[in-house]
Amino acid sequence: MAETKAPDSTRRSERSRRAIYDAALALVGEVGYAKTTIEGIAARAGVGKQTIYRWWPSKAAVLLEAFVDLGVQANEALGGDADSGIPDTGDLEADLKFVLRATVDEMNDPKYEAPSRALAAEGVVNPELGAQFVEQLLEPQLQLYVRRLAAAREQGQVRPGIDPRVALELFVGPLAHRWLLRTQPLSHAYADKLVEYALYGLTPR
Repeated sequence: MAETKAPDSTRRSERSRRAIYDAALALVGEVGYAKTTIEGIAARAGVGKQTIYRWWPSKAAVLLEAFVDLGVQANEALGGDADSGIPDTGDLEADLKFVLRATVDEMNDPKYEAPSRALAAEGVVNPELGAQFVEQLLEPQLQLYVRRLAAAREQGQVRPGIDPRVALELFVGPLAHRWLLRTQPLSHAYADKLVEYALYGLTPR
C-alpha cells in the first residue's frame, strides 16, 4: 500500500495567507477601502473569516501586511532586496532622477495607488495604523535616501553640513503632496524638476 502523507499545514497556511493578501488588494482597488470588509476578503480568498481574525485584528492590518508583501515581491522581481538602496553611479542628480521616476511610475500604477491611498487615509484617523505605516513602509524607503545623500556628502557632492533626513524631504515631500491632493499630474518631467530645484536652488548664483 502506498504511504499517504499528511497534509502540510504550513504550506496550506501560506496559500491561504497569499490568497488573503491578493483578495484584500483586489477589493480595495475595485470597491474602495470603505466598502472592503473582512467578510468580503474572506469570500474572495476562499477562506473563513475566522481564519483572517486569527491572524489580523482588522481589515486595515490585513491591507498593511498585504501592501508590505507587494513591495517585497516587486523588489524581488527586479532582483533587489530591502537594502539594495538607491544606485550610486557617482552622479547624484542622475541617481535621484532614476529613483524618483520609478516612484512616479509606482504612484501612477493602480495596483499600488488604491492601497496606498487607503492606508494613508486610514492612518490619519487610526494613529496606531499610521505609526505602523510609517515604520514598516515609509521609513525604510526614506532611509535609502538618507544613505545615498550621506554618501554624496562624504564624496563632496553636497555641502558638508547637509542633514540627509531633512534634505530628502525636498524630493519626496512635493511628490507626496501632488499625489495625495491630485493638484497636478505626476510625470517623469516633474520628478526631474524636483531633483534639479532641490540640488541647485531657485535663486541665481
